[in-house]
Amino acid sequence: MLTYLVILLDDTSVSYCHYENTHKDRNLIDLDVLQRGIIWAMKENLNIQFVYPKEPLPEEYNKVIESIDHTKIGPLDCGKELDVVIADSLLEDGIFNKCVVWRCNLQELKEKEAIIKDTLDKVSRLNVVLTGIPQWKQNEFNIYKNLLEHFVEYIIELYENGKFVQFNLLTDRLSLNAMNNCNAGDSSLVLAPDGKFYICPAFYPKENVGSLEKGLVIPNQHLYKLGYAPICRVCDAFQCKRCIWMNRNTTLDYNTPSHEQCLVAHLERNASRLLQEKFVEHGIRLKHSYEILEIDYLDPINIVNKWK
Repeated sequence: MLTYLVILLDDTSVSYCHYENTHKDRNLIDLDVLQRGIIWAMKENLNIQFVYPKEPLPEEYNKVIESIDHTKIGPLDCGKELDVVIADSLLEDGIFNKCVVWRCNLQELKEKEAIIKDTLDKVSRLNVVLTGIPQWKQNEFNIYKNLLEHFVEYIIELYENGKFVQFNLLTDRLSLNAMNNCNAGDSSLVLAPDGKFYICPAFYPKENVGSLEKGLVIPNQHLYKLGYAPICRVCDAFQCKRCIWMNRNTTLDYNTPSHEQCLVAHLERNASRLLQEKFVEHGIRLKHSYEILEIDYLDPINIVNKWK
C-alpha cells in the first residue's frame, strides 16, 4: 500500500540512492504541478518527501511546500533546514548532528575510512549508499568485508564511550525482525517535474506510470511486492534495499536482486551479527535488538532447494 510520495522539485534534485542523476540543466517543477501533487497526496493520505536541487527555490515555492507536513531531503547549499542531508563531503561543517546520506563507490569508502569513523561521532545518523555494486568482483567483496569489520571495532569503541551511533551498514539490521527494503512501487512513488509518476527517481524521465492528469497506472504492481519475491520473502538480510532500479538493470526482473546485491546485503548482515556478538562480549545491552543467527551462505540462491 502506498505510504510516501516523493516530489522531485527540479530535474537536478540530488540523488539519495544508488542511481546517478545525470540531469545537468535546471527544470523547476511548475508551481501548479507542485500544488496539484500536494493535493493528490493529501487525497491519497500519503506522507510527502521533497527532494531539493542545490539552488534555492523561489519564495512562492517555499510557501506552497510549507502548507503541508513533509520531509526535506537535499544538499546543504539548497538554502533550507533539511531533515536529511545529502552530503558531497563528510568534511562539511553543516552535517553535524544531522541525518546524513553519503553516496560513494567502494574505493572512496576505503580511502575515507578514517573520516567516516570521525563522522559517526558527530552526526545523528549516517547512511552510506554504495554505487557501482553490479560491477564488483571477488576482490571488491573481500575489501568490503574487511572494511565492515573495521567499522565494527570502532562502533564498539563509541558505544563504550557513551556514543550511541546509527550507521545503516551495521546497526540497522540489529533492530529489524522483518524486511525493511526500499519498496519503490509498493509503498513509495515519485512525482517528477513533468507532472508524471515514476516508480523511483532513477526511472525519470523514461518510464512513467501515469500522471496527475490521467491517474496512476502501475502495470503488474504486485510484482513490486515482497510477497511475490520467492527468495527475498524468506531471506533474513532485512536491511537489504532490494533496489528496484538495480534489479531491473541486472536481472531484468524488478523483484529479483542480482548476485552482487545479495552478497553485499549478506556481508552487511554478517558484520551486524559480529557487532552483536561484540556488544555481548563488552557487556553492552541494546533495546529492541533481535538475535542474528549464523548462516553458511552469502547468496540465498545457493540454498534455495532447502526452502522449497
